[in-house]
Amino acid sequence: MESVKVGLLGVGTVGSGVVKILHDNAEIIRNRLGFDIELKKVYALSFKDDVKELLKGKIASTAEELFSDEIDIVVELIGGTTYAKEFILKAIEKKKSVVTANKALLAEYGYEIFSKAFENRVDVGYEASVAGGIPIVKAIKESLAANNIKSIKAIVNGTCNYILTEMLYNQMSFDEALKDAQKKGFAEADPTFDIEGIDSAHKMAILASISFGDNVKAKEVHTEGITRITLLDIKFAEELGYRIKLLGIARLLDGKVDVRVHPTMVKKDDVLAKTDGEFNAIKVQTDMDDETVYIGKGAGSLPTASAVVADIMDIARNIKYNSHLRVPLMAFPFNFVKKREILSIDELDMSYYLRFTVKDQAGVLSRIAGVLGDYNISIKSVIQLNKGEYWVPLIVFTHRAKEKDVKQALAIIEKMDVIKEKVLMIRVDNDE
Repeated sequence: MESVKVGLLGVGTVGSGVVKILHDNAEIIRNRLGFDIELKKVYALSFKDDVKELLKGKIASTAEELFSDEIDIVVELIGGTTYAKEFILKAIEKKKSVVTANKALLAEYGYEIFSKAFENRVDVGYEASVAGGIPIVKAIKESLAANNIKSIKAIVNGTCNYILTEMLYNQMSFDEALKDAQKKGFAEADPTFDIEGIDSAHKMAILASISFGDNVKAKEVHTEGITRITLLDIKFAEELGYRIKLLGIARLLDGKVDVRVHPTMVKKDDVLAKTDGEFNAIKVQTDMDDETVYIGKGAGSLPTASAVVADIMDIARNIKYNSHLRVPLMAFPFNFVKKREILSIDELDMSYYLRFTVKDQAGVLSRIAGVLGDYNISIKSVIQLNKGEYWVPLIVFTHRAKEKDVKQALAIIEKMDVIKEKVLMIRVDNDE
């Protein structure tokens, strides 16, 4: 029984998990495939002792060894968009199929990589690039292939979800919750990519591309993070019947791609609102299967490594049965992939949560309401706290309004002498 041979670049958190799964679960993998997956060569700058023990005789002295004729599938797990891109393109030119978890690379250069793979008749597996162990890429490319995808709403960053959950249930400030997430390993020492929404934007670019047959890049995704969310906002949202989540949203609207990442007020009975801690949740709305929901851990060594190994197994089958490119790399054949216009965030029409910090004096609300009214923004409810302090929070919950109008109104309001700081605006999911 001839095996399919794998070369692995990088044995960090995910790479170590891949080594462990290929070793510990070799029997179940063999039984499901009918042949072996052999980890032939591994290259990395350093190895943990327990992983090194499993790799005796397999450690390559250079990355070039992973391109040898005996290697069938090359796995890239080093991240970044420079050397990783060069490595993957070279592997493809050498007629090697590729597996990667590199969301940043695919969100920027995916179309180029997929095009090169198509030219060379090899596969690219990237399930692990979005939501770790949740099989959302395969679901969209295969299980939902007969459906028009209407929208995706997703929590795709476990760090932010953990922080917001801790703020809600343990009454922590943002800074306290972030430090707790770092202490428990849910956040990096430099959490910028997570808390500013950049990581989520990479993932939503990939999901939008394969959902709609488009070539969406991360820089086209409107992106906001959670750093301005306070415990006060969490409490007010709860009082209004909502939870605050960092949502990624993708949909087609009037022939344009609406793709964005930002804090969102989600009704408390929604499955996304109920997804807590480091878990991810993805809700896919289609025309035929209505709504499907996928929940699981979106990061971590073994959940992400599980997705990587599943891709290795899929591609190994294609190699064995000479069925490369059986499923289009971008879910659509390249002649059906379009480049649509990206919907401007200013074109949105929805409800808004607005938190003002105002002077505690008579007439402030009427002045704010007057400006909002000038821009056709109707107030649904107001929460005003009289704390006996000079500056107090004022919460305004609006009916549906044009985002462009809301921003213009806020620009005027923020110049008032009764306003202390930039207004916090959170979009509300229920009216979309």
